[in-house]
Amino acid sequence: MTKPRLFRLWLALGSVLMVLLIIVYWDNVGTAHFYLHTSLSRTHALAPLPTPGQGKDKEFTSDVDEFLDKLLTSSAKQSDFSKKKTEQPPVLAPSKPAQSRMEESVRGYDWSPQNAQQHLDAGRQQAERRSVLRHFCANSSLAFPTKERSFDDIPNYELNHLIVDDRHGVIYCYVPKVACTNWKRVMIVLSESLLDRGAPYRDPLDIPRERVHNTSTHLTFNKFWRRYGRFSRHLMKIKLKKYTKFLFVRDPFVRLISAFRSKFELENEEFYRKFAAPMLRLYANRTSLPTSVSEAFSAGLKVTFANFIQYLLDPHTEKLAPFNEHWRQVYRLCHPCQIDYDFVGKLETLDEDAAQLLRLLKVDAQVHFPPSYRNRTASSWEEDWFAKIPLAWRRQLYELYEADFVLFGYPKPEHLLRD
Repeated sequence: MTKPRLFRLWLALGSVLMVLLIIVYWDNVGTAHFYLHTSLSRTHALAPLPTPGQGKDKEFTSDVDEFLDKLLTSSAKQSDFSKKKTEQPPVLAPSKPAQSRMEESVRGYDWSPQNAQQHLDAGRQQAERRSVLRHFCANSSLAFPTKERSFDDIPNYELNHLIVDDRHGVIYCYVPKVACTNWKRVMIVLSESLLDRGAPYRDPLDIPRERVHNTSTHLTFNKFWRRYGRFSRHLMKIKLKKYTKFLFVRDPFVRLISAFRSKFELENEEFYRKFAAPMLRLYANRTSLPTSVSEAFSAGLKVTFANFIQYLLDPHTEKLAPFNEHWRQVYRLCHPCQIDYDFVGKLETLDEDAAQLLRLLKVDAQVHFPPSYRNRTASSWEEDWFAKIPLAWRRQLYELYEADFVLFGYPKPEHLLRD
């Protein structure tokens, strides 16, 4: 072996050791918590890693990637073995089991065992959903912004919806207005990222809403750069290859109605100042507006659904700032053509999909998805909500959200788009 080759090898090993030291320093868990294998884990094809073009750098990068992959995988196997031998039963945090059972009973949630035929049907449904998604990501007939870019082209700030649980090897891309509050609660329970009186939460419903949506509670991909520097993308790709990735989606137009109802029909100070007040000035010709949402509501000043649609269709809107996450398209939040998701759930089948996913992750004995609410915005309301929206606006709105309709198998709402 030549001296340059030996030098490159030692340089690669030294860099790997430096990465491991950084991981230990930042996470205070070492490599023992990289639990990489779950029931859905499988081999995914990775996009080519970026290389500067020099042969030496290319060899160095591939050596590091291969070494990290092998090291993390072997560490996972060792940690699983040691965990079985040494792990003690966790100390339970204070919870309200009686209330949880009562809520399940009142809301009619069914956690009874499902028969084999239902499991088979659910498996076929998942295969169909993922097949549709892969087909249209590869099909040139569907075009939308960012479709052709690679994972390396996605800016870090656009990866802030990918929540990572290293304990169970799970990545969840959350979509606002699609049961994300409760799925975040489940991720907190699984990852043990939040403590209650010194002990991890065990019941998702015990976790306060304000703590669920605190960004410091979750480890997301956009935080990797601060932790791992130049190796952040390599680690992301290893996790994307090894971990189970899931998301939940919803009929795009119904999601918009739900976002409007929760952010503009209820008093919300932040959304009034940031969105409602500008909409009222631009689209309702209101020049003098109250400074607070309570005063505005008392005076009968509310954004209409038509104002909201105007705002979405206005080309100047995104010149000022990207869409808020509550109405941003799913393909922009979760990058489904760059990330090969293992499980695609839908709000329309939330109860069944949640139970199926937890079974597949083999955590159904550890955590239950909180019982579903029965007052969800219904798709049958679409006609009423869009009755006063001009046909031309509806068609423009469909074009704006067409990719979400097509990628996730939602039928085109012809009844709203024809004369």
